[in-house]
Amino acid sequence: MGTGTHSQEELVLAFLLEGGEGFTSGEALSDKLGLSRAAVWKHVESLRGRGYRIEAVPSRGYRLVEIPDRLTPLELSPLLSTYELGRTLHYREELPSTNALAYRLAQEGAFHGEVVICEQQTAGRGRRGRSWVSPPWLNLAFSAILRPDLPPQRAPELTLVAAVALAEALREAGAADAAIKWPNDVQVGGLKVAGILTELSAEADKVHFVVLGMGVNLNLSEADLPEELRGTATSLMRARGSRVPRALFTAALLSHLERWLERHVEEGFAPVREAWKRLSSTVGQRVRVRTERSEYVGLAEDIDEAGALLVRVDGGRLERVLAGDVEQLRPATR
Repeated sequence: MGTGTHSQEELVLAFLLEGGEGFTSGEALSDKLGLSRAAVWKHVESLRGRGYRIEAVPSRGYRLVEIPDRLTPLELSPLLSTYELGRTLHYREELPSTNALAYRLAQEGAFHGEVVICEQQTAGRGRRGRSWVSPPWLNLAFSAILRPDLPPQRAPELTLVAAVALAEALREAGAADAAIKWPNDVQVGGLKVAGILTELSAEADKVHFVVLGMGVNLNLSEADLPEELRGTATSLMRARGSRVPRALFTAALLSHLERWLERHVEEGFAPVREAWKRLSSTVGQRVRVRTERSEYVGLAEDIDEAGALLVRVDGGRLERVLAGDVEQLRPATR
């Protein structure tokens, strides 16, 4: 968002948010910001022009009545409690793919924690080149640039770190049964609500950066879904029965993600693995696995220390699945 006027507007907005349902006097805003009352009024008018409903009452001051449902730095920045994640936001109304822009920014030297976020992806991608359907102004699509101090062979652990953070954030927001389907989908009521796509730039012994992309269905109704996805996808709004304040959810998710990334740095993969298993809809399920070389059915027993899925194939042998499609043969209802 830059500096100057926009950052002053962010500060006005932050103070109004702090005031909650009460009024904040123009005098208090002037003192806190070091601005004239006329300058405060100008920023309030500018915020109104951006869709904020702000009540002004003589001798009482200003009160924030309604926030527009957008994901610009103006909406997000005052809500963030992270140290690094999302503190630099690259916002676009429309992008082919947040991962693609984040990857380019990382190549150009963007720092750890920078986030690309948009209202609509026109060429969003899931795993294995599949498209990710997301109408504008309803959902969340973002990519975080990470610069972890990890050997490349441990980079896939970050997908599972992200899945744990996402499942926890969804549960906290009202989807009590949010669960992780190996390796990178999150389900609610057995239906897909979110997906994760990580992309890596590395040498043999060093990770340059990881781009961690997430797509989350927040305020999608069944009518917004293409016919072929209506039996397989859902949204947080449908799970909890009310619209989701997208900026609040985004800020909460970034907090969960930063906490789990820090824990992964400090304690390694073991606590991530335990949390993942607790939140998993895959472990304990009969599954059909399709890889490039084979297809088989068995029981998903566990994930190992590297995050690979361990499947006990009908017939007794244990298969270690690093990549492939895993279909749960009966819906999970955890």
